[in-house]
Amino acid sequence: MVEQECQRWASKGINITYQIRENRTGYKAGALKEGLKRSYVKHCEYVAIFDADFRPEPDFLRRSIPFLVNNPDIALVQARWRFVNADECLLTRMQEMSLDYHFTVEQEVGSATHAFFGFNGTAGIWRIAAINEAGGWKDRTTVEDMDLAVRASLRGWKFVYLGDLQVKSELPSTFKAFRFQQHRWSCGPANLFRKMVWEIIQNKKVKFWKKVYVIYSFFFVRKIIAHMVTFCFYCVVLPLTILIPEVWVPIWGAVYIPSVITILNSVGTPRSIHLLFYWILFENVMSLHRTKATLIGLLEAGRANEWVVTEKLGDAVKKAADAAKNKNNAKAPRKLKFKFTDR
Repeated sequence: MVEQECQRWASKGINITYQIRENRTGYKAGALKEGLKRSYVKHCEYVAIFDADFRPEPDFLRRSIPFLVNNPDIALVQARWRFVNADECLLTRMQEMSLDYHFTVEQEVGSATHAFFGFNGTAGIWRIAAINEAGGWKDRTTVEDMDLAVRASLRGWKFVYLGDLQVKSELPSTFKAFRFQQHRWSCGPANLFRKMVWEIIQNKKVKFWKKVYVIYSFFFVRKIIAHMVTFCFYCVVLPLTILIPEVWVPIWGAVYIPSVITILNSVGTPRSIHLLFYWILFENVMSLHRTKATLIGLLEAGRANEWVVTEKLGDAVKKAADAAKNKNNAKAPRKLKFKFTDR
C-alpha cells in the first residue's frame, strides 16, 4: 500500500521514493542508519521520523520546520502524540493517562528548563548535521532514540517540544503487546544509563546543572528508581503494615503524599480522573514488570537487547465487525480468545 501510494505521487512529479531493507539487523536503529545512507540524503538538511501507525496532519512540516530553520542551535523538534483508540478498552485509557502526563509534564518541563528531553522515537524532526555530529544511530540498546538524544545534548544541541503540534497514533490494545513494549521502554533506558553515565559525568560541553538533571532526574529518578519505589511501597511495604503490626507507616506517607502524586498524574487527562483508582492498580501491576526489566537492563542480562515489535491492531477489528453487521442474517463477530496463561 505504501509503495503504491509513493508511485502514485511520483507519477505526478513529486520527488518521493519508497525504500525498504531486506533484514532486521540493528532493529529500528539499523533501519534509520540504513535510510540515511541513501544518495538523496546528502541533498537534505532534516529528517522526519514516524512509526507506521502515526498519521501526521498535512501541515506538520509547515508548523515544525521553521523552528529548525530560524535557530541553528536546535537539533530536534518533537511533536505530541494523540491516540485514536484511547477509548477502545480500559487498558488503552490507562495508557493514555500515563502518556499524557509524560507529554504534558515531563517533556514540557525538559524542553522549557534545559532544552533537553528524550526523543520519543517518532513524530519528530531531526537536523541531519546534529545526528552526524552525535555519532549517528547506534543499536547498542533498544532505545536508539534516547541514546541519540543524550549524545546530541552532550554536544550542546538543544531540543524543542511543541505541545500544540499533535500527531495521531495508536496504543497497543492487548496486554501481551503492551507488556513487551513496557519491557523495552524500561530495560532500554536502564541499560543506556549503565553505558553512558560516565560519559555524561566527564562531558565538558554542557553546564553542571544540566548534567545533574540528565543523570539524576531524567535517568536515575524517572527511569530507574520510580519503578522500584512504586513496586516496593505499594506491593510490599503497605501490605506488610496490614500483615505485620510492627511495620508502621505514618498516615502522611501512606495516604496523603501518594494521593497527591496520584492526582497530579491526571493533569494531562482530566476526563479520566474518575479512573484513578483503576490506574493505581494498573501501575502497581506494571511496576513489577518494569522493575524486572530495569534490573535486566542495569545488569545487562539475557533479555537486555530483546526487541519484539509492538502489535497494533489498527481498525481491522472494527472493520470486521462492521462488515459482519452489514451482511444479511450475519452472525455476531467472534470475540477474541485468550489463552488461560494470558489471562
